[in-house]
Amino acid sequence: MIEVKNVFKSFNETHVLKNINVLFEKGKTNLIIGQSGSGKTVLLKSIVGLHDVDEGEIVFDDTVFNKLEFKEKKEMRKQIGMLFQGGALFDSATVEENVMYPLDMFTEMSLDEKRDRANECLKRVNIINVNELFPSEISGGMQKRVAIARAIALNPKYLFCDEPNSGLDPQTAILIDDLIKELTIEYNMTTIVNTHDMNSVMEIGDKVMFIYKGEKWWEGTKEDIFDTQNKELNNFIFASKLSQKIRELKNHKN
Repeated sequence: MIEVKNVFKSFNETHVLKNINVLFEKGKTNLIIGQSGSGKTVLLKSIVGLHDVDEGEIVFDDTVFNKLEFKEKKEMRKQIGMLFQGGALFDSATVEENVMYPLDMFTEMSLDEKRDRANECLKRVNIINVNELFPSEISGGMQKRVAIARAIALNPKYLFCDEPNSGLDPQTAILIDDLIKELTIEYNMTTIVNTHDMNSVMEIGDKVMFIYKGEKWWEGTKEDIFDTQNKELNNFIFASKLSQKIRELKNHKN
C-alpha cells in the first residue's frame, strides 16, 4: 500500500500538484490518468522520490518515505521496481547486463547468482536466447519486457510504470498490460501505472485516479468510468482515440 497525503509540489511559481490525497492498493494495478501537463508524471516521480515534495507525506505501508534520510531511502529503493517510459535500457550493456544492473547496485550476489536471477526474470517475461544481444538488436516490445525483467529483479514490493505502452503497437501494448497485471498479482505488489491509454484503463485498471490541473479530480474503478458525470474526465476519455468497443459499452450501459 502507498498513501499520498496532502501533497503539494511547485516549480518556481508554478503550482503543479495541489493537495493530492490518494491511496494506492496492494495487489492491484492503480492507474493515474490525465492530460499532458496535468501533473501525473510529477506525481509519479514525487512518489518514488525523484522529486522532493513541498508539503505532505508519501507513505509506503508504515514508512513515511519522503521523510527518510538518504541512506534510509536507498535501503527502501531495494523494494521498488521502476519501468521508465521507453524502457530506458543502457544501450552499451547487453540484455543480461541490463537486468543485472539493480543486482549489481543493491546486492552482494556472486556473478553466477546474478546471472541466474537475471535468467529467471527474463524467462518470466518470455524472453530467451537474447542475453548477449544489445537493446538496439531487439524489438521495441522485447525492450519493454527486458525493462520489466530488470524492474522485478529485486523481487520488489512496489512497481512503478511510466507510460509502459508508449511507442508500442496495439497488440504488443496488450501483452505488456497483461504482463504487468500478472506480475502484480504474482508478486502481490502495489503497482502504479502512469498512462494516457484508455485501452489500458479498461483492461487492467483496478483503481483509476484522474488528475486535472494538478488536482485529484476523480477516482474510482474502470467500471465506475461508465457512470461518471465528471465533465473533465469525460472530455479526456473521448478526446483520446478511444476504441469503438469502449464507446459501445458505455452507450449500451446508458
